[in-house]
Amino acid sequence: MINPICQILGIQYPIIQAPMNWLTDARFVAAVAEAGGLGVLGPNAGDKDPALDSAGQLRREIRRIHQLTQKPTGLNIYSPAAEDKANLDYALRNIGLAFEEGMRIFALVGEPNEALFSAIKAQQGRIIFRALTPTVANAQQAEQMGADILVATGIDEGGWIPRNQIGTFSIVPTIVDSVRIPVLAAGGINDIRGVRAAFALGASGVYVGTGFLTTIESPTAENVKQLIIQSRAEALQFVTPIQRSIPTPFAKQLAQRYQQGEDEASLTAETELRWAMREGKLDKGIISVNTAIDLIKQKQSVADVIHQLMADFKQE
Repeated sequence: MINPICQILGIQYPIIQAPMNWLTDARFVAAVAEAGGLGVLGPNAGDKDPALDSAGQLRREIRRIHQLTQKPTGLNIYSPAAEDKANLDYALRNIGLAFEEGMRIFALVGEPNEALFSAIKAQQGRIIFRALTPTVANAQQAEQMGADILVATGIDEGGWIPRNQIGTFSIVPTIVDSVRIPVLAAGGINDIRGVRAAFALGASGVYVGTGFLTTIESPTAENVKQLIIQSRAEALQFVTPIQRSIPTPFAKQLAQRYQQGEDEASLTAETELRWAMREGKLDKGIISVNTAIDLIKQKQSVADVIHQLMADFKQE
């Protein structure tokens, strides 16, 4: 039987690389694709500074990907609430640009937005939808709007933690049982045991972010890669209600302010991943990782990571 994720996306293995803000570029995304997974271009990809010409930068990065691989790749799009017209217009422009450049797979992150879903489906695109806080209601809504694949993310993840604080082991079967389309498991999947668990819970594939941060091709700063390898999950600190970090000097300050009751919005405004994770400036930013970082023991190539995670997956 052909795996449904592979069939829908046209990839060899049911593994999708999470489109982490500031931490993707053409080389990295193409490496994932060449190794058999789906590489996804994330926000602020391929540039260390906010691009003055963001559309031009995105177009150049997509073209670089297509110079490096002919295999399927995708683009991350923030999916805003229906009333958020500014972000909706921005998303629609990027979707149009991606189609112009031959990219037809979209990882929508946020809320189910009918205008975005319709724009993609009108041009026969594919939609992977990930709610920041997954629920049965938003999973079923996304399915009804035309999502091809859903991502069920547990609190074990790096990045923005689901506000319902449900773990990967609980949320995956809950979402799987509530929809008819295939589901990707996300949150804390750093070795083959996590992959096997995901399939046992009913997932059809995995969505991996932290597991790729220390790869050779990742644009993550080299000192941060080493710090992730050396760090342990027991040391992670919450710096806001929905973000945790390796205890960098900056993260320790934020954690203290969080514990003292400082407003979440003001703390969140200071947690941009660019400074520490991309630039390596540990005194200026946080290092957001999942709770299974103890399983990351060395720097490897993207291909090595994918082949290890997919070692007992066979297409028949």
